[in-house]
Parts: sequence; C-alpha cells; structure tokens
Amino acid sequence: MSVDGYFRISERGSTIGREIRGGFATFFTMAYILVLNPIILGSAKDKYGHTLDTGQLVTATALVACVMTIIMGVGGNLPLAIAAGLGLNAVVAFQLAPLMSWPDAMGLVVLEGLIICLLVLTGLREAIMNAIPNQLKQAIGVGIGLFIAFIGFVDAGFVSRIPDAADTTVPVQLGAVGRLTGWPVLVFCLGVLLTIALLARKVKGAILISIVTMTVVAIVINAAAHIKSWGLTTPKLPDKIVAAPDFGLIGHFSVFGGFGKAGVLTAVLLVFTLILSDFFDAMGTIVGISAEAGLLDEKGQVPGIGRVLFIDGAAAVAGGLGSASSNTAYIESAAGVGEGARTGLANVVTGGLFGLALFLTPLLTIVPLQAAAPALIAVGFLMMTHVKHIDWDRYEIAIPAFLTIAAMPFTYSITDGIGAGFLSYVLIKSVLGKAREVNWLLWGVSALFLVYFAIDPVEQLLGVK
Repeated sequence: MSVDGYFRISERGSTIGREIRGGFATFFTMAYILVLNPIILGSAKDKYGHTLDTGQLVTATALVACVMTIIMGVGGNLPLAIAAGLGLNAVVAFQLAPLMSWPDAMGLVVLEGLIICLLVLTGLREAIMNAIPNQLKQAIGVGIGLFIAFIGFVDAGFVSRIPDAADTTVPVQLGAVGRLTGWPVLVFCLGVLLTIALLARKVKGAILISIVTMTVVAIVINAAAHIKSWGLTTPKLPDKIVAAPDFGLIGHFSVFGGFGKAGVLTAVLLVFTLILSDFFDAMGTIVGISAEAGLLDEKGQVPGIGRVLFIDGAAAVAGGLGSASSNTAYIESAAGVGEGARTGLANVVTGGLFGLALFLTPLLTIVPLQAAAPALIAVGFLMMTHVKHIDWDRYEIAIPAFLTIAAMPFTYSITDGIGAGFLSYVLIKSVLGKAREVNWLLWGVSALFLVYFAIDPVEQLLGVK
C-alpha cells in the first residue's frame, strides 16, 4: 500500500507536501517542551532532596515525544502530536515529588496511564465525562494556567517569597527586594514582552522564537557582564552542540512505591488529579483539532476515537516509564493543521524531528529559566482564555469555578483547587435542593476530597497520630 493510501492523504484533501509542512509547523510550535519540561521537572526536589539531571530529562522528553507522536500518526492517523503535558508535569514536580521519591512519582504516572487505558477499554470514559460539569472542567484548566504562570514569575525571580523573618503578612513581593534588580530579571521581562507581541501578531512558533531569541540575548549579557547567578542554568555556549543522548532515566519507576511514601488516600487523590487533568484535556484537544481539520463525522465524532484515546493513555504510561512525566495530545498541533495537515503523516514528520533533537542535548541545556519562563506566562494566558466558557451569572457553577481557579495558585496546589471546586459544587447543589443533579461518581470523589482536607483530625480520631 502506498503512503497516500495508508494515510488516506488524497481522500482527506491533502498532499504529501502539506503533511510535511504541517509536521514541521507543529514541531516548531511545541519544541519549547524540550526546554520547559526539563526546567519544570529539574527545578523540583523529591522527598529526599534529589533532583533529576537536565540532560537526561531532555533525552527522556524527546524520546517519549518521538515514539508516541509517531505511534499516534501511524495508529490513529490524526495530525495530533504528543509530548509531556504542561500542567501535568507541574503536578508531578510540585505535588507528587515532595511526598515521595522520583521513581515513586513516575510510577504513579504509569498507573494513571494504565487506568486511562482501562477506562477507554471498558467504556467508563463516558460515565466519568458526564460526572463532571463541563464548566468545572474549564475552570480546572484555567486554574492550572494561573498556577503555571505563577511558577513562571517565581522561577524567573520576578516574584519572590518574603522571608518569614520579616514578620509580615504579605507572602510575596516584586523581585528579590521589593523591586526588580539584575540582568537576569531584565531578560525575563524582555522575553515576556517579545512573547506577547509575537502572540498578538499570531506568529507561528511565537513561544519557541521567544525562547531562542532571549537565550541568545542572555548568552551575550552573560559574556559581557559580571552576573553572580542565573539560577539553575547559566547561558553559556557549550563545548559541543551534538552529543549522544543520555538514557539514564529510562525505566526508573515504581508503580506502587508512592502509596507507601505518601499514604494510600493521598496517592489515590494524586493519581485522580493526574487522570482528571490528562483525560479531559486530551478529550478537548482531540475533538478540537479534529474539528479544525474537518475530520469529524456527521455525528460530530472523531474517526477511530477509541483507538486515539487508547494511544493517548499509552502516552501517559510511556511518560512515566521514561521519567518524562505524563505525555498527552498537544493543542499546538493546530499549527500543523493550519499548514494543511490532515493525516498522521504529519505526525511522522513531527516525531522524526523530536528524534533528531535527541542528539542536540548540549544545545538545549543552555537555556536559562529567565529565557524560558516567559513561555509559562504565555501558556498561562492561553489556558486562561477558557474562562469565557463559564457562566458567571449562575452561582451554582460560578462559585465552584472561582474556588477551583483561585485555590490552585494561592495554595500552590492543583489538587487542592480541584477539591475546593468539587466540594463547593456538591454543597451548593445540595442547599439549592438539586442534590439529585450531582452524578454519584462526583459524590464519591467529593467524599474522598473531604477526607483529604480533614486528614489531620481524621488521623487523630483514628489514633494514627
């Protein structure tokens, strides 16, 4: 069978040339993950103070994205690239890792992916989808966006924690001393301005262009000025650009280790958080990209949706196996669709480029936080746009949505934000006499969150403490 016949290129009104261009466009709009994922995961410490090696993280990120993007292209035949999910990696870095070891955290990611695959195979996907109000799902995405943006401001030094010794009720401040100081913060500020300017102009690859440009600026500044510290990564030209990939993190996971370290209840809720973030975000992305490509059938369904969802679940498993965090479908695939991509051949191209990136690790590990953090601000903005789908005039949904959105950055916890939203939703529905409108699955999950928030007094009552 020919390439055209296998991927149904002509049937879908495309050409091999368009698919190749689309594959390149998608890669260049999402290649920033090769920088951001190592920064987000590499900046966190696990329960024992261990950090992950940046070079190994770049290899793991590129490898899983390469393999799973190609599998989605060949098996799902959609122009839908896959890589480590932003938001999901924040959960792993800032929620899972502090409670357990890195292998334990990645084991929970593997477990999350296996459960998603099981849900797809058993048909429970529809039941879970219907259990959570759509507007509450939108609020979760918005809250994660604000959380990611807050992480970007903190990582760049634009916002810093006021030391407890100051004896003040204000927890954070501008810069390190109440004002912006130093060249690194200037790089961040210029990066934010450049990123938003490119986004406003709808320049393809805006985020990647900003990261590359500000990295070059940072290298020049570092060479010309005496700078005490850039943080985790110093922008300095490497001795070599090409190097053999370091597969040291591949296979370092423990599926059930986290249950012993963090406790069964906490581990269950953390896995649920990963499932919720991954499963529903993937659904929206898959449907959205397919609709934009004109691939939905007469019933508004995605062709081969079961197979596509299963591959997306398998991507989460692969992310955990590779210590790259949960992988999922990328909305940036819209860039490829905009270039004319309509089939999985575009994915083969995108995946091939991720494979090439495996050998460019030295070049990808010179990007300082200050050059990459503007991308977090941009992604936060893009996720924030979903707030328009929430009906703010209906308090029964608006209040839970607000608590979900606000609690995530203010508690520095995605899990806490989801719990606040679910519990308030169930409560408000109950006091309005609409308890029967709440799906039983949501009642069960909310009960788990109630125990989660009250875990200290519960442990005292049970004599655990």
